[in-house]
Amino acid sequence: MMPHEKHRAESPKRIKVAVLTASSSRYFKKIRGEDYVDESGELAVALLQKHGYEVVYLGVVNDDVWMIRDSVVKAIADGNDVVVITGGTGISPRDVTVEAVRPLLDKEMEGFGEIFRVESYRQIGPSAAMSRAVAGTANGRLILALPGSPKAVELGLELFASEIPHMLHIARGGHSCG
Repeated sequence: MMPHEKHRAESPKRIKVAVLTASSSRYFKKIRGEDYVDESGELAVALLQKHGYEVVYLGVVNDDVWMIRDSVVKAIADGNDVVVITGGTGISPRDVTVEAVRPLLDKEMEGFGEIFRVESYRQIGPSAAMSRAVAGTANGRLILALPGSPKAVELGLELFASEIPHMLHIARGGHSCG
């Protein structure tokens, strides 16, 4: 058995995932009591459930470093193994998800963003370079921050959702493949 196959066999079987969307426009609609659709957050929930994960949808937060960070910390404190954030990973002044998440990370998985951008480039061309998708570990948990478009969420989870148990196994002290 190859090491990565052994790791997958030893990986956790029950995984709790929290999904959070960073979007000022949706957040302000929510606090005003207006109808809004969080297509990317709902898509993330559906794709993660399809992989067999127990998913909690946390909802929408403002593009605010402290609100995002607080929501991620609370999701981890509530026992979630993984927090997936959609939105706020671009280069506009309002995009602050990366700034909110990076200080929480014990280890950053640079390859996550690199692979995401390469595959995104294959779909949309050079504008993929504006994505700052990021992932890493925090206290044996995973934090994944994806762009907010439904296509980006689908791509990111298509690439990485099946690898989440292996990532958790390694983050919690399982032996590394490399």
